[in-house]
Amino acid sequence: MLRYNWEKEDWLHFTYSLREAEDELFLIAEKTGKVSGILNALPKNTMTDTIVEMIVLEAIKTSEIEGEYLSRKDVMSSIRNNLGLNQQLEKVKDKQAEGVSELLIDVRNTFQEPLSREKLFAWHKMLLKKERDITVGAWRSHTEPMQIVSGAMGKQTIHFEAPPSDRVPEEMEKFIAWFNKTGPGGSEEIKKAPLRAAIAHLYFESIHPFEDGNGRIGRAIAEKALSQGIGRPVLMSLSKTIEAKKNTYYAALEKAQRSNEITPWVNYFIRTVLEAQIAAEELIDFTLKKTRFFDRFNDMLNERQSKAIRRMLEEGPTGFKGGMTASKYVSLTKTSKATATRDLQYLLSINAFIQSGSAAGRSTSYQVNL
Repeated sequence: MLRYNWEKEDWLHFTYSLREAEDELFLIAEKTGKVSGILNALPKNTMTDTIVEMIVLEAIKTSEIEGEYLSRKDVMSSIRNNLGLNQQLEKVKDKQAEGVSELLIDVRNTFQEPLSREKLFAWHKMLLKKERDITVGAWRSHTEPMQIVSGAMGKQTIHFEAPPSDRVPEEMEKFIAWFNKTGPGGSEEIKKAPLRAAIAHLYFESIHPFEDGNGRIGRAIAEKALSQGIGRPVLMSLSKTIEAKKNTYYAALEKAQRSNEITPWVNYFIRTVLEAQIAAEELIDFTLKKTRFFDRFNDMLNERQSKAIRRMLEEGPTGFKGGMTASKYVSLTKTSKATATRDLQYLLSINAFIQSGSAAGRSTSYQVNL
């Protein structure tokens, strides 16, 4: 019995129906246009802050999907270094943060270029520059099967097995040709960018051409396809949306890798793009509110208060988990309990904070008033 898509006679002849996805595709196009308009109207600093925040989010979440938890500070520093926004380069301790940040900036800067083997090798080197136990910047070549497994040793479940390593160079040559032919102006152009991104991600993940880093590079390829389709670097975090329902993502991918009729996968992926676009709108709105907040209150805040508020706002539109309490304020600002209580009451009195917990004792907590 042929278990996987690449083993079947119809491999590379993906079939699908867009009937269920038509409304989502329309909404994505509408919201993409809206985001472009909002971006162009933003003050330059606010636009830059929004773009940086989105790349930081994508870097952190694409790594979390693979079980890697990066330092937000190092990701932010690396991205700002790569974008030339720091007057002096900031030191980045976390090399994984540096690698994924470098990859995402390059995806953004080169989205219009055709895909090539050399570009994929360069991305792999960026992402895994410090790995010593695997081959970096080359297709996998080991003879043992490339399997996606879960479970304890001896009780493992095999979710997918990729083509043998000796097939990878030919399969990737075909993939790269397909990607370039289906891009804007190509001989087999797929005009709906979310559809092309869905197929590209599934196709790449099914070959699984590298020893490690396939998931992160596969999501970068999906981002490149989306960016080419709209004619500008995409402003959304696909990985944030995927990571929020990671088990759904893996289940949809596993099912899609059993057949070349991929309608369920296409529907799943297009819904994910739409959710990511909605979240991007919320982040842009949050960034605008944050800018207005500091325009209003910056001259009224001391260094301690400003530090605490900026840390709270790092959590994004969802807010600071559990709110700011006196004990958290003491820990964050290294001040006394009495000073913390006085600062919090002051921030409440000027309407910089709103109360989010009980008004009594230790349960009193606050959120930034945006």
